[in-house]
Amino acid sequence: MAGCRVSFPQLGNYHAPLEVLFTMGFEVEYIVPPPVTNRTLALGSHHSPESVCAPFKYTLGNFIETIESGADTLIQAGGVCRLGYYGELQAQILADLGYEVRFINLAGMKKLSPLEVYSRLKQLNPKVSLKRIAKSLPVVLKMVEYMDEVEDYIRKNVGFACKEGLFEQTHAEFLSDLRTVRSRNYLDRMYRNYRQRFRNIAVSKPKNPLRVGIVGEFYTVMAPFSNHFIEKELAAMGIVVDRWLNISNSLLHPPKKIKERVKPYTRYPMGATSMATISRALELAKKGYDGIIHLKSFGCTPEVDAMPVLQNISRDYKIPILFFSFDTQTSETGFKTRLEAFYDMIMTKKASQRQTACSGTFSR
Repeated sequence: MAGCRVSFPQLGNYHAPLEVLFTMGFEVEYIVPPPVTNRTLALGSHHSPESVCAPFKYTLGNFIETIESGADTLIQAGGVCRLGYYGELQAQILADLGYEVRFINLAGMKKLSPLEVYSRLKQLNPKVSLKRIAKSLPVVLKMVEYMDEVEDYIRKNVGFACKEGLFEQTHAEFLSDLRTVRSRNYLDRMYRNYRQRFRNIAVSKPKNPLRVGIVGEFYTVMAPFSNHFIEKELAAMGIVVDRWLNISNSLLHPPKKIKERVKPYTRYPMGATSMATISRALELAKKGYDGIIHLKSFGCTPEVDAMPVLQNISRDYKIPILFFSFDTQTSETGFKTRLEAFYDMIMTKKASQRQTACSGTFSR
């Protein structure tokens, strides 16, 4: 291994394929970022400008924690919104705090050619060959797809597990074993094994359970701590959770013809994930979901622009939409109170629909 000790901010569970990419592809040591906690948020908030969004504060706090864990090289991938401009600011803040680290900024990666991305990342280990990186990349990308498939299955079933905690335990073992992957064949065998294990977990799911879709801003949707672990809360209520937004769907296999699908509601792109938010909300409404939850960080302008469009979809399809805007001061109590009220509303609505359907059948 080269002397470099690299890290990337925590986002969902993608630290597993990132570790494989950097250790297998670039032959450098990867520092797995600590889980995001209240300390992460406190660190990031203390050293951030007050006006920046919560994802900036979370990633800055996580950078500091990874440096404390031994990282000497940090990678910032930015985002499709103003987060893409934050790399330089975070680098300056860390320098002002006295941290001597190397900062590789891949913001705007979509606009960079593959050669430019390779050139920047090769700073990690100038001796590594393009052939070695090319060999590891398909393994890592497939790992991401398998992870997303597994986690999608969990969301739809964990709330109905006959044995509490078994999904979570098996998922933790899956993520741990992924870190040992070094070949596509090994990865495929592991995935098949765990897929069967997940399917063997007994569930007691009603015939027509409540179904709720989650849409919104990229970071807040995928970082559980930043959204107060909303998926876990919904699962505890016995709800099938649908969350389209992940790396596979948004980056590896981005949706096509979104503008055409949302044309009845908006003609012009509003930036970042807003169009995907509207498109997915419309799809959920057409599929007859019981409710939609929209998540964003406070001040996320593209998602703010999407909210009136979501309200129009809610009106046209008679589907309830709950809006959450998270910042560093979001109350846990207030969050749970609103979520419980939303649950009561969609439960009452579903019960009313069943009663109407039964009455209609009887009258015939």
